[in-house]
Amino acid sequence: MSERPYITCRELIEFLHLYVSGELARHRIEEFERHLAVCPSCVNYLRSYRDTITLGKAAFTDPDQPAEKCAPEALVSAVLRARESH
Repeated sequence: MSERPYITCRELIEFLHLYVSGELARHRIEEFERHLAVCPSCVNYLRSYRDTITLGKAAFTDPDQPAEKCAPEALVSAVLRARESH
């Protein structure tokens, strides 16, 4: 275990994308996990971050599909109406 004090929440957030993608150095992973063990706020933030990635990927399962095929008709209509009013 490192003798360095726990990383801060800010430090955790700055490198969160590397942690989630598996690109973070091993010694930094240990620091992240030490912090997560004592910080429920960061655990929740990490969960939300991962959920956002999952939902974002699900929203664009086929990026080549025309928008009208993957977006609800009501949403498409609302966007078109808003565009016409400007």
